Amino acid sequence: MRIMLLGGTKDSINIIEFIKSNYDAYILTTTTTEYGARLAKEGGSDDTIARPLPKDELIKTVEENEIDLLIDATHPFAEHITQTSSGMAKELNLAYIRFERPPTNLKDIDTSNLHYAKSFDDAGKLIGKRFTEGNVLHFAGANTMEDILKHVSFERFYPRILKVESSLEKCERLNIPEDHIIPMTGAASLEENIELIEKYDASVMITKESGEIGGVIEKIQAANEKDIAVVMIKRPEIDGLNKNDIVSNLKELDIKLKNFF
Repeated sequence: MRIMLLGGTKDSINIIEFIKSNYDAYILTTTTTEYGARLAKEGGSDDTIARPLPKDELIKTVEENEIDLLIDATHPFAEHITQTSSGMAKELNLAYIRFERPPTNLKDIDTSNLHYAKSFDDAGKLIGKRFTEGNVLHFAGANTMEDILKHVSFERFYPRILKVESSLEKCERLNIPEDHIIPMTGAASLEENIELIEKYDASVMITKESGEIGGVIEKIQAANEKDIAVVMIKRPEIDGLNKNDIVSNLKELDIKLKNFF
């Protein structure tokens, strides 16, 4: 079985390790960064591609590598690639699985400091109107900074990002001071989040609703500990997905995989 995995998430590394431990499969993993590709290779992926692939290149890669199954394990907010890949799979009559991490269970979490926004632009507006004192910790990736900075001054803005060339270039273009950039190597612990809030005198934190694996609970708990606000951007609803193609954990993935092996 030849599998193409759209990766770049912790989920995708878990998937690679699981498949390699349980099935005889070749895995080609695509990510948007060299960092993501390196992690995929270390996880056991046979080959990697470390750059964004437009639809025509995705099709070419599938055909040239004689791919049997496409697994989309991209981030819940990477809606464009999910729409593109699911549509491409239909066109090519290619087996497709969407691995979608479940939403964060906040049943036992104090959400009194939590504020929801439908988009990053809305989040920026909310912060610009309601949270005008103190600094802003941005834990939502380099690609989302610009919408926030339409409404929040860069003097107050501290993004936690991967220190890769593309992200650093975005920071430079947006006039974000170098000493405001917080290097990221993975989800932060509760203690690390508290330290960042204290170090940067933050009054508000921005995050995506990226699930427990994305460290959402630790962010909310740290904000509660220091009594600051959390602005959380809701997940986009992705049109065109067949619910029967979606799995949310390795057990469900295994059931799907057994149909192909």
